[in-house]
Order: sequence, then structure tokens, then C-alpha cells
Amino acid sequence: MPAIETSALTKRFGRTTAVDTLDLAVPAGTVYGFLGPNGAGKTTTMRMLTGLSTPTSGTATVAGVSITDRDALRPHIGYLPEDPPLYEQATAYEQLEYVAGLRDLPQQETRARIDALFDRLDLPREDAATRIADYSKGMRQKVAYVQAILHDPAVAFLDEPTSGLDPRAARTIRELIRELASDGTTVFLSTHILPVVEEIADTVGILYDGRLVAEDTPARLMRRAETEEARSLEDAFLELTSTDPAAEVESADG
Repeated sequence: MPAIETSALTKRFGRTTAVDTLDLAVPAGTVYGFLGPNGAGKTTTMRMLTGLSTPTSGTATVAGVSITDRDALRPHIGYLPEDPPLYEQATAYEQLEYVAGLRDLPQQETRARIDALFDRLDLPREDAATRIADYSKGMRQKVAYVQAILHDPAVAFLDEPTSGLDPRAARTIRELIRELASDGTTVFLSTHILPVVEEIADTVGILYDGRLVAEDTPARLMRRAETEEARSLEDAFLELTSTDPAAEVESADG
């Protein structure tokens, strides 16, 4: 059974169709790069798959659990939204230990895992013991990433995980994502930084105007780009999200 499976998943807001009959089958232990221009429906899709938004129609399961059963789904997933909610007056340790408590994680093991991840992300423990209100954007992003994966989820949904990070920390996040997949976690990754996806994704899906217009490995998508000059995933992305509907359909089919 795929780790993420959707069938005709659709979300409408009034007369606007944000996600249109989306079909996905993402194997366990892989990194799925979910791309699309602003307004394509990526965040709406992630909110449905994490149980935060109810589909208008269609079905989906994550880790074998229906996305409509939010209580059953929660233990199996981790979610890093683009604007992660953090308690400003808490320290990083307080934030993460509180979340761990909600998930009934063993306290001693949790603190050891937090420290190990902070060490990997170059977040000094003295800084982790100060208020989040005083953190830089990069520090907040590190805490939010740890929060998303602390409980070793079956599926991790990561929206712009390298946002606000310096190059060294961004590289570490990429390494950690590949390690997650190697250990069996499925990573559903959305980002506008296409070289990141080109480097670490096993499969890429491109959403345009709510529809999945292409899905393949990064290398094959690059070869499918219409222009002979296309040599990167960015080139392929621009070709596949053409504003010309005919070109868009041709790219998706061909």
C-alpha cells in the first residue's frame, strides 16, 4: 500500500476549484517533491492530507489511514507548514517537550533526540533554553523542523523546510530529509527552491491550476522539457507550467 494515496481528491472554495481530481500514489520511504507556482493548490493539498481541511470530494489515505479520521491520522504524520506555529514565550526545549508530551513520548528519550537534532542543526543548547520570541527566522525554522519529525512519523509533510536557513543549515536539512527516507519515513516536500528537489527527490509531481500536469523522476522531467536548452528541473518546471493550456496538456501527456 502506498504511504500516500489519493483518488480524485478535490477541494473547492465557492466557485473556485483549488485542487482538481488529484490522483497520487507515493511509495513508502521516498521523497516526493510537490511543485507548482503560487496559487496552484499545493498548500491546500497538504492541508487536506494532514487532516486540517476537509475535501469537497474524492478520497485519500496517509499511512493507511483515511484523512477524514483526524484523530487516527495524527500519530502517523508530521507537518511543517510554511508559517509554523510556535509559542513565543516558550523556549525551544519547552515547546518541543510540550509537543512530545501531547504525543506521549518518553521524556528522557525525547530530550536526547532533541539535543541530537539541535547538534546537527548547529542550534546551541544555551540558545535553545531562551525564549522563541528572541529567535531569528532561521532558529525558528530549525525548531519547527525538529517539532515536525520529533516523533518519528511515518509520513512527514514539509512546506519550504529550508526557508530562512543559511547555506550550511539548509544542506543539513537536505541531508536529514534523505536520512528520514532511508529510515523508512515518506517525505512529501513542497518548495520553490527547485535545486533542492532536483537533488533529493525520488519523484516530482507538478501541480498547475489545481491539476497534476506531470509526475516523474527529476531526470525524466528534465528530459521531457520542450526546449533543447532545458538542463535543469527549473527549466522543466517552467515548460510544464506554461500559461498556454495546449502546451500544458502536451507536456503532461508526453
